[in-house]
Amino acid sequence: MPKLWNATIETHRKEVRDAVLDATAALVAEHGLRSVTMAQIAERAGIGRATLYKYFSTIDAILHAWHHREVTDHLRQLTDVRDSTAGGRQQLEAVLQEYARISHRTQAHHDTEMATLLHRDEHVAHAQRLLHALVSDLIADGARDGDLRADVVPDELATYCLHALAAARSLPTEAAVDRLITVTLAGLLPNAVED
Repeated sequence: MPKLWNATIETHRKEVRDAVLDATAALVAEHGLRSVTMAQIAERAGIGRATLYKYFSTIDAILHAWHHREVTDHLRQLTDVRDSTAGGRQQLEAVLQEYARISHRTQAHHDTEMATLLHRDEHVAHAQRLLHALVSDLIADGARDGDLRADVVPDELATYCLHALAAARSLPTEAAVDRLITVTLAGLLPNAVED
């Protein structure tokens, strides 16, 4: 089979898969997790049910694939922010700000039932380890440069930051998220340590 055909087939498969994931996320947001059917997903995605079953056997499988895509996209966003920012402390601030904003934007997808289903996935645990390592490395760089406190190990500070900023999910406004970011960052500064 010519290479062009392979690329075209792969592109088509990705488009169908993305349409299914997007349709499922929209339907869950509109009707709730347990009210969505495979027939609704196929109709919203613009494909037949037989085609849908070629890609996914259950709604749970679709939701796991959707969540995997979301988590992967969020990690890519965070590394892109880090890579497009100069200076260790500035990189950390940019990454933490983006993380808080992602947390705030995704609050709608984190109802209790859906979170229980999706957060057991090993991919989520792996992504959390990658995120923790990203933040810990940036804190270590900042501490070495003297821009961030060095009296607490970077791993502990990374845990503190990520747990604190996860609270952005429950905040009502962007202004509240901005205040949370400011308070969290202030705790990382060397002058935050009292003599």
